Formats: sequence, structure tokens, C-alpha cells
Amino acid sequence: MYRGQGQRPVARTRPFFLLAVALTLSGFASFAVVIGLVPLMHARGADATTAAWALGLGGAGQTLGRTLYAALARRTSVTTRTMALITAGAATTALLGLVPGPIPFLVVLAVLAGVVRGNLTLLQATAVADRWGTGQYGRLSALLAAPVTVATSLVPFTGAALAGPLGGYPALFLLLAALSLTAALLSLGTNTPRPSAESV
Repeated sequence: MYRGQGQRPVARTRPFFLLAVALTLSGFASFAVVIGLVPLMHARGADATTAAWALGLGGAGQTLGRTLYAALARRTSVTTRTMALITAGAATTALLGLVPGPIPFLVVLAVLAGVVRGNLTLLQATAVADRWGTGQYGRLSALLAAPVTVATSLVPFTGAALAGPLGGYPALFLLLAALSLTAALLSLGTNTPRPSAESV
């Protein structure tokens, strides 16, 4: 079994634990933005068709974002990249919660949020290999993905349940931005030595 710092199994190290928490919080917030975008746009005065277009264009933004990830990866360290992308997710989510309009600007924000989500998808996919090599990629990736999957499965219910007590979807988006910012701060503790040749 590949072991990390101090010969401890990677899954029991502090960087792995912090990464799992950071990706779980970020994944929950990111998916909640997708689920909550249409009711948020409706609350801002958009009709159903425009809100649906915003959601669809956000999906197109995800595809665009994925094409940019390789260039970002070449220019940043894994910890910097993780923190920057999760922070960007927090920023776009906060803007969607704070900016009342106009509607075309909100659509642009939805696209930008999609660009960030596309990068975050690849960030999660490469998180293990970039830190610990590929020796235990399947196992460690599964351990990282499990809490993210559970968290995102709760989003449709949790998002709607929170929106009411918070006073609406704009306030919910601000809460989601705070979760993402917390995840970004936690990600600063996920720095590890470069994977050695033995672990690859």
C-alpha cells in the first residue's frame, strides 16, 4: 500500500482528509448552484424560458472550462490551482446571490459559473494523481468521491429546504458561496510533496 508522509497510509493523512472535506463542500455548493439557478433567475424577474437558457448556457460553459484546464495545470501548482478554482466558484456564486440584474448580466454570470464547474470536475479527477501519483489512484479517488457523491445527492432536497428559512434563493447562494470559501481555505492544507517515481 502506498504511504504518504511519515509512512502513514495516504487516506489517513491530514492533507487527504482536508482535501476530502474541501471537495465535498465545493461539490455540494457547485451542484446546488445548478439546481438553484432556475428559481434564482425567476426570483430576479426572468421568465421560465430565459432561466432555462441560463441553465443551458451554464452547461456549455462547463465544456469550455474543461478545454482551459490543461493550460491552467501547466502554470500552477496543485494546491494553488485547487484554492484558486474553488475561490472562483465562491466568487461567481456570491455574485449570483448579490447582483439583482440586469438579466443578461446574470446569464453571463451563469456561464462563468459553468466555466468554473468544468474546471472543478477535472480538478477532482486529477486530485489524487497530482498529489500522490497513480499507484493507489482507484482506491484513493473512490474515497474522495464517496462523500462528494453523498453530498450532491442531498442537494435537491437540502437546497429547497434551506431557501425558505433563509428568505429565498439569493440568500441561499450567499450561503453556498460561504461554503465554497471555507472549502478554498481548507484546500490550503492539502499541499504534499511531489509524487515519487515509486508511487507512479
